[in-house]
Amino acid sequence: MKLAFDVQGRGPNPLLLLHGFTGSRDSFVHLEPALVDAFTLIRVDLPGHGASADEAGTFLEVVDALAGVLDEAGVPDADVYGYSQGARVALTFAVQHPTRVRRLVLESGTPGLRHRRERLARRASDHALADRILRDGVEAFVTEWEQLPLFEGLRRLPPAQQAALRARRTAHTAEGLARALRTLGLGEQPDLWPRLWNLRRPVLLLTGALDLKFTELARRMAAELPTVWGHAFAGVGHAPHLECPGAWLAEVTGFLQTPWFEFPAVSGQPGSDA
Repeated sequence: MKLAFDVQGRGPNPLLLLHGFTGSRDSFVHLEPALVDAFTLIRVDLPGHGASADEAGTFLEVVDALAGVLDEAGVPDADVYGYSQGARVALTFAVQHPTRVRRLVLESGTPGLRHRRERLARRASDHALADRILRDGVEAFVTEWEQLPLFEGLRRLPPAQQAALRARRTAHTAEGLARALRTLGLGEQPDLWPRLWNLRRPVLLLTGALDLKFTELARRMAAELPTVWGHAFAGVGHAPHLECPGAWLAEVTGFLQTPWFEFPAVSGQPGSDA
């Protein structure tokens, strides 16, 4: 699998950006002017979206393809940010390829479903939604999607921003969005809860305080992760990067620009001076 991507910016620190469902590599254009001097942005289209609309495979094949993206970009490792669907991919990438990740920023993400029965039920639900998108078309799906309680905060954005967001969503094909659900749906994601304790990278967990489900998930994740920071933005829902971009930039750039050093393991026997 090869994922479409491009590189923007001139900063010394590579930052891999992973969008949510119905997004694309252009989902963060409103943030990029504040990022391009400090970071080199590696902007990816995930399967079913943008220029990767025809890509399909397994969830873990997508994760492995991100290592290929970094290889093509000539980057041994990078800071990684993901939103929603992209956060689930980013977390799995950090677990599967820990040496390729410096720091990890997860916005409104989850480590997956703990039980196989839950994953099978969610997989069936996602596949049914994929079939509905193919039957009814993208416009009808996006209209329904935008009315979900999860996205109430986005309905408070200025009309021009709402229109731009809808235009990005409806630019996708029905086949692409259906493919994305079947490839990257929550039912396809491995259960990462048992592996969080061993993720030895700094992690920033971001949510909107009004998004009670994902804020509680972030608290539960924080209890399992060795090195973690978190922030819930007041008065904000599922998409802080859209609903409060200024506050989002302050949190993310502050976290990514704080020095962090990984000390090598100490050799020798316990209790020795080695």
